[in-house]
Amino acid sequence: MISPKAFAVTWAAILLFLVWAGWGIVSFGPWLGLVAGGLLIWSLFEYCMHRYLFHLELKSDLGQWLGFVIHGNHHDDPKDPYRSLMPPIVSVTWSAMIWGGLVLLFGQPGTVIFLGFEIGYVCYDTIHYACHQRPARSGIMRILRQHHIRHHYGRTPGNYAITTIFWDHLFGSYISAKAAARLNGRRS
Repeated sequence: MISPKAFAVTWAAILLFLVWAGWGIVSFGPWLGLVAGGLLIWSLFEYCMHRYLFHLELKSDLGQWLGFVIHGNHHDDPKDPYRSLMPPIVSVTWSAMIWGGLVLLFGQPGTVIFLGFEIGYVCYDTIHYACHQRPARSGIMRILRQHHIRHHYGRTPGNYAITTIFWDHLFGSYISAKAAARLNGRRS
């Protein structure tokens, strides 16, 4: 569990550290390209993690317990403000492993790619929190919130992306408002 203020302070410090750690590794143009590449990697990672790990249905008692701890508790009470942000013990641990993997794969530029990845993560968790805890009456936040709420309250699995809806379209897991209304027995 983490409060929004603690989340903001924690991740602002981490992102500033990553900017410092990655600064000067390559010139500015390629640096921006590596950050953008990290954002793209994050967006696909976000979709795959949510679809294939967070919604993995295991049969054993231990597997069911792990599924509940990892993500099921959030579905059990989606309005709980302490279940809308990933606890740092999870996010920072995973992040450290991913950073190490990117540096192993790409050398020093892996740190800059990781910065983009982490910017994507912070945007994801911030948007996810807002989808559950803040009203969104217009603009892109309204679209993202409606998309995510159909994931929680729809009668069919789908809408796994939080920040990048195009992955749901690409992989056939998009639930439109019309389809959700039809599945829930309402007219659209």
